Amino acid sequence: MRITKGRYKIIKFVFWDVQHGSAAYIATPGGQHIVVDLGIGSYGDSDLEFSPLLHLKHKWGVSQLDAVIITHPHRDHLDDVFNFDALSPRFLRSPNHLSEEDVRAGNRTVDKDVINKYLEINKKYSYTQRENPFYANNNGGAQIRTFIPSSCVTSNLNNHSIVTVISHAGSKMIIPGDNETASWDELLERSDFVSSINDTDILVAPHHGRNAGFSSALFEHINPKLTIISDGRHCDTSATDRYAQKTQGWTVHKRSGGKEERKCVTTRNDGVIVVKFGENSYGKRFIEVTID
Repeated sequence: MRITKGRYKIIKFVFWDVQHGSAAYIATPGGQHIVVDLGIGSYGDSDLEFSPLLHLKHKWGVSQLDAVIITHPHRDHLDDVFNFDALSPRFLRSPNHLSEEDVRAGNRTVDKDVINKYLEINKKYSYTQRENPFYANNNGGAQIRTFIPSSCVTSNLNNHSIVTVISHAGSKMIIPGDNETASWDELLERSDFVSSINDTDILVAPHHGRNAGFSSALFEHINPKLTIISDGRHCDTSATDRYAQKTQGWTVHKRSGGKEERKCVTTRNDGVIVVKFGENSYGKRFIEVTID
């Protein structure tokens, strides 16, 4: 599925309203299908069992995923893992420096089945990786880079979350996991990470917008136009005001009509959030954001 607007191919991001968890879909200009995290549910449709993966397959005709990024092995980022095989992903990126012991110790016993499935696919894909789908040549010019913090103590799996940086047509987005201060501090010591995040336009708030994920140091390097928060309606999103203070503001469009200036959009209040980057027929880059 290639998406065009005028003469220029665009990249499309979909952030599902998956309750407390996280789940995003990326359709690249080169026709690649990439998923970041595997949360489930849909508050907007009152369907707590909604599967983004099966929706992609049965409603949008995506028969195979080119890549899946699992930021870290916690259940709210994994619940759709039992539908993973239905889309036969070609490539998996996960924090596979973590041992099975680390992963099990960092999760509840009641989540054993989900964790068992995660460990199964993680082991399988560590031996069967195919061509890396993140190269810009594979994605119509879109650049996708992943950064994995690894030096933090393993007792907190949040600080081993992958951070994905996507650039296309002069626009840029950061999609982290549940990164907290220690992992941000680790990554910000890396010159390649700092140069990668410069001029970020959209930030997906780490750790679902909680204070634990807010990094003042990160905002010494970025000044986003918009912050996206993925979280449920009855959960703690205590840092929303702090993100608003660090965000410039951007026009968002409503599917029902109209538009408004926003600094933060949230899946709990705004439903499914769709973002598109590209360049119009006059050569002017655009960022288009649509909410429910």
